[in-house]
Amino acid sequence: MAVSKTEGYDLIGDIHGCGATLAALLEKLGYTQHGGVYRHPRRKVIFLGDLIDRGPRIRLAVSIARRMVEAGEAYIVMGNHEYNALAYCHPAPATSGKRWLREHTPRHNRIIQDTLEQYRDHTNEWDDTLAWFKTIPLFLELDGIRVVHACWDNALIAELRQRSPNACMDEAFLIESTNPSTQAFRILDRLTRGTHVPLPSGIEIHSGDGFTRKSFRTHFWSQAPQVWGDVVFQPDNLPGDLEARPLTDTERARLSYYGPDEPPLFIGHYWCEGIPALPTANIACLDYSAVKYGRLVAYRWSGETKLSADHFVWVRVPKEENVLPQHWEVDAV
Repeated sequence: MAVSKTEGYDLIGDIHGCGATLAALLEKLGYTQHGGVYRHPRRKVIFLGDLIDRGPRIRLAVSIARRMVEAGEAYIVMGNHEYNALAYCHPAPATSGKRWLREHTPRHNRIIQDTLEQYRDHTNEWDDTLAWFKTIPLFLELDGIRVVHACWDNALIAELRQRSPNACMDEAFLIESTNPSTQAFRILDRLTRGTHVPLPSGIEIHSGDGFTRKSFRTHFWSQAPQVWGDVVFQPDNLPGDLEARPLTDTERARLSYYGPDEPPLFIGHYWCEGIPALPTANIACLDYSAVKYGRLVAYRWSGETKLSADHFVWVRVPKEENVLPQHWEVDAV
């Protein structure tokens, strides 16, 4: 199929502040810096969100991505961590009884701590970065592919198109999205966080990222799932024999479904591990736990309707992630 204005896209998964590794991956893909922007003569990048939090070079990661997007060399979709930052830093309405849209709980503080520390001496830059986050769409559909951070749900995408043709949040949407009873919350939660199934009372997962979870992440490409193991999509194993636990009608009704005849879809979010592989012939997950010294992964798409694992390109994230390529200007952020 023809691709407009370019021969294809290089889709890059969750970076989480691994800015030096991002520079290395772009160079491996054939991008070079011109005027402070990474460019390719025939291709463009699509970032899948989650530029920030946890990693050692968050400002660098944001700077590289933003410069490319603003120069027309890349696109980006909203990740749940960009959304979290917007809500964390936005005052709540006076009538809400809260100070912030995303309350400053110990858990929330811990998630954004590294980002705030790295911008501490650059407050104007952080405010400007938050303003840029507000311009990022929740999904993309272009040249025959679809891109969303966590889950493509056709019904909710249609609702968002009707409400916001450019798929971006305005301030009213942002405020509304923190209320679980609203349409904005349902759209935002599904597209940037996907679906979860609560664990039985008293059972928890102690994840490799140091957080304790009382639910597990689920995927959305099983046509007729019967048990929890049919839909679990995370590196942590379910405790005990829970993979064989039958899905209830209520749990099954909450799941989205993306069929094999839908266009190619690219997602991040799910911190996969190991060698990148395709869960289905039309879906690629590109989050391979970069910030946990996994892989920063790209998929080189050039018009194919059936995806191929041969098109994955990645770099391992070294313990010395904060070491930059020699020619990079550290202060160029």
